[in-house]
Amino acid sequence: MVRSYFAKVLDGYVERLNNTGWPDQQLDFLKQELDVHEDAIGGFDDISDQYLDIGIVEGFRASVGVSDAEWVENEPDLRRELRKARRDQIKAFLSRAEGLEGYSFTQPAKTPATPSPERSASLGDAYADFMAEHAHWSDQMTGKARGFLAVLLEFFGDDRPMADITRHDASELKKVVQELPVNRNIKPETKDLPLLDAIKVEGVQKVSIETVNNHLAMFFRFWSWAERHGHAPQKLFENMKVAKMKRTVGGRKAYTKAQTAKLFAELTENYTGLVKKDDHKWGALLGLFTGARLNEIAQFEYGDVDKEEGIWFLNITDEGDNKKRVKANASRRKVPIHSELMRLGFLDWVATKAKEPRLFMSFSYDQKDGYGRNLGRWFNGPFLKGIGMKEDGLVFHSLRYTMVERLAQDDVPEPLYQDIVGHERQGVTQQVYNKAGHTLAQKQAAIEKYRV
Repeated sequence: MVRSYFAKVLDGYVERLNNTGWPDQQLDFLKQELDVHEDAIGGFDDISDQYLDIGIVEGFRASVGVSDAEWVENEPDLRRELRKARRDQIKAFLSRAEGLEGYSFTQPAKTPATPSPERSASLGDAYADFMAEHAHWSDQMTGKARGFLAVLLEFFGDDRPMADITRHDASELKKVVQELPVNRNIKPETKDLPLLDAIKVEGVQKVSIETVNNHLAMFFRFWSWAERHGHAPQKLFENMKVAKMKRTVGGRKAYTKAQTAKLFAELTENYTGLVKKDDHKWGALLGLFTGARLNEIAQFEYGDVDKEEGIWFLNITDEGDNKKRVKANASRRKVPIHSELMRLGFLDWVATKAKEPRLFMSFSYDQKDGYGRNLGRWFNGPFLKGIGMKEDGLVFHSLRYTMVERLAQDDVPEPLYQDIVGHERQGVTQQVYNKAGHTLAQKQAAIEKYRV
């Protein structure tokens, strides 16, 4: 079905190309879209589905008659196949467009043409061009890219021609990445050692599978870019991700009603004396009554607490402090403030922060974890341990699981609680026809159903 649909659309593209040509600007847009699909297929985490959701998904479903139920059941697989088909469709079309720039003759030339040398550049030069083209990345993204690619540059050398690097070489680098020590450039045992010596040091912790795969995804992203821009003759590091071990026990889980009641009592009455800061108290209570992510809470500014149509709400956004960030587009949202927080004096506490840059000034910024690190370490460590609730699967993020579970059990419709916690709403009805989402009044009525 996917193949037939994209072949039909491609025929229409080619017919238009042959009849009227194709504007250069639109060809450039297609090349940009191709880059996005290449990156996503390579496994890089920060790629959105925007290009699929602008007409492609809806057009495919309308053409082949996929029902809402069929789409929901098969959406992840279908999105992956749609992306692959769209990528190859664009490649085929661009190849056809480039073919119109010259002439094709049926008779072979009498003298065989001399094959052109393989395209190549030095690894260091390609890296410099790659980073310059992606100068728009955030500081966090740029830092990650430089860190991952520094391993590649050290292993192969800046002056190594990219054409000389083979698939076998890529496989050897993968083995090295799997042996990388954690914090290699900081730990005394490894910080002054060359790469190949550092991986031989015994007794040091190795990086996680997730970190290995993040390295490989960036390598693939870089090499794909280099191949498309004529710096390298072929792509490397494709489909090289390391499979993660399946958990033998459950991961994060929701708190029981008895546990949330105990959390609430400790945070508000401080029986154990573990809540020594208002920042810890209100930060944890916001997690308990909103289901918001750790960093979303920790980065709140005074202006993020606002009122609209008589409803007080928290504006979860990346606007303001240039260090603020959200996980995805759906994460930008307005969450009504639960009446229990109002009763406890949350707005009075916020009023005392009017002249401060942020609500939680004791939470310092960390490049990896944003402003959430201090709150997370306190809650997941001394607080849970001190009240006897330290167990596998229970962390600050479990408050998010709890909110979703409780709202679902109280018959709140899934799209509505997805809006509250900042999950992407699924399906054509929600993504196309209800783009604006739910009103504050609808979300307030839902969130008030939550009880600790």
